Amino acid sequence: MSPSREDVEQARATLAGRIVRTPTLPSPSLGVSLKAELLQHTGSFKVRGALNRLAALTPEERDRGVVTWSAGNTAQAVAWAAAQEGVDCLVQMWQTASSFKVEATRGHGATVDTSSPDPTVAFERTLEVVEREGRVFVHPHSDPLLVAGHGTLALELLEEVPALDTVVLGVGGGGLVSGIVTGLDGRARVVAVEPERSPALSAGLEAGKPVPVGTDTIADGLASPFVGELPLEICRGRVDTVLVSEDEIADGMRFLYAQSKLACEPAGAAAFGAVLAGKVEAGSRTAVIVSGGNVEARRAAAILEKQ
Repeated sequence: MSPSREDVEQARATLAGRIVRTPTLPSPSLGVSLKAELLQHTGSFKVRGALNRLAALTPEERDRGVVTWSAGNTAQAVAWAAAQEGVDCLVQMWQTASSFKVEATRGHGATVDTSSPDPTVAFERTLEVVEREGRVFVHPHSDPLLVAGHGTLALELLEEVPALDTVVLGVGGGGLVSGIVTGLDGRARVVAVEPERSPALSAGLEAGKPVPVGTDTIADGLASPFVGELPLEICRGRVDTVLVSEDEIADGMRFLYAQSKLACEPAGAAAFGAVLAGKVEAGSRTAVIVSGGNVEARRAAAILEKQ
């Protein structure tokens, strides 16, 4: 069942005082507003949905614990939210996941399983854990409560950007974009930016259902192997999609670092990369979400130095 704008309003009440109201900053050179969600708890917007989902657990569900499936930012967010709520958390990752994000997830108290060779196997093991142990599956992008939590970001943008008419954001599995669409409820255009090498949403919209895509991109936070069914339902006919190259993602990351002093990860820079490349018509009524800042220093340095 798709969440409503009223669900987003309820999520804001649930999250009040528990998450950061991140700043919206000007980018004078391009005339847009930047929502610095990389300054959120755990370094990404993901805690909004994760905490809203875990806060709704019943006492019996809390006793059973939770499990999620993620390459990193959802993993950290669910681990953090579980710690806040006093719930045991297991995260299914995979062998090629960022070691930086794996250790950060463990740092929040979660048990992390990285034995799966790829995302598909990790997802299958997640479902096996649910069946075997009875844990509650916190889906990274297809849970109505999670989507509603992410939608609180849209409510902030409506209050912070005068006469907001466009929101540009990076998209992987679709949790954030579906939350933004729900929270805006037609009040502004939504532009979903995807890596050319991992176009899960646009492929799903074209096919009319989730389909597998490649995940070979520097924007690992957007490298979902498929879009969620719920985001696809919410976004159909309500978003525009734009693809960006690896170079455009890197250019966006370098520009944000040098000009706006925002040390974001590649996934967090993809949306701005599209604006910088002229692929999105943008102006003073445009908000660009800088969605995350979790990247290893060595990897960030290599991108910033064009290596």
